[in-house]
Amino acid sequence: MASRLPASPVVLPGLLPVAMSLPLRGLTVLAVEDSRFASEALRLICQRSGARLRRAESLAAAASHLGIYRPDLVIVDLGLPDGRGEDLISGLSGTGGPVVLGTSADSDGMTRAMRAGAAGYLGKPLPDLAGFQAAVLAHLCDRHLHGAPGGGGDPAAVEPDPMALRDDLRLAEARLQHAPTAQATRDWLRGFLAGLALQSGDEALKSAAEAVSRNGDPGPIRAILSEKIRQMPAFLPPGKSSGSTRQGWV
Repeated sequence: MASRLPASPVVLPGLLPVAMSLPLRGLTVLAVEDSRFASEALRLICQRSGARLRRAESLAAAASHLGIYRPDLVIVDLGLPDGRGEDLISGLSGTGGPVVLGTSADSDGMTRAMRAGAAGYLGKPLPDLAGFQAAVLAHLCDRHLHGAPGGGGDPAAVEPDPMALRDDLRLAEARLQHAPTAQATRDWLRGFLAGLALQSGDEALKSAAEAVSRNGDPGPIRAILSEKIRQMPAFLPPGKSSGSTRQGWV
């Protein structure tokens, strides 16, 4: 009788085996990120990697999340509306808790995150699917994962929901109208718009971020934001979702 060969995974045309395509299966990720657009990119990456993502838009929201459950991985933006991401990184590092990665659009973001105690760093724009998986796997023990220990992700970049970008633009506009000359607002706005510009590849937003740094006049910045919002579609096409209720997103 001929010997039986080991069973091979069934691969449908155009698809990877499940174990290969979901290397982060079973992982819980908390993104402490005020940008909905960047969070949407993370959500898509995590969904395609097998991980579950939750989002906290501020330090206060992060504290609430961490008081309820323990994620495997926390990704902390350094520029948050109610404080510095470095403070959260410092509080989480060295405690035997989740792995912590910093993220920022600032040129000195990696230095600041690592100095605060982060295990690693993700610059903005966020890496593509395969790059994200490799960065995460480099800092995680196998005990966190139920999928394959290796990568295998698609190198293509994800395309976040443009409605998430519109929400971010409106948030920036509202903050600018509320306290246009406050230094805290300007510091937050500069980093927030720089991150949006990098994640979306938008030169107008890059100009707005640079305008925050150059002068104290909020007029040009407000004009850029208003024009960008005006150009955005008012409604989603039929059958599309804003992303806030999709699988794996809270």
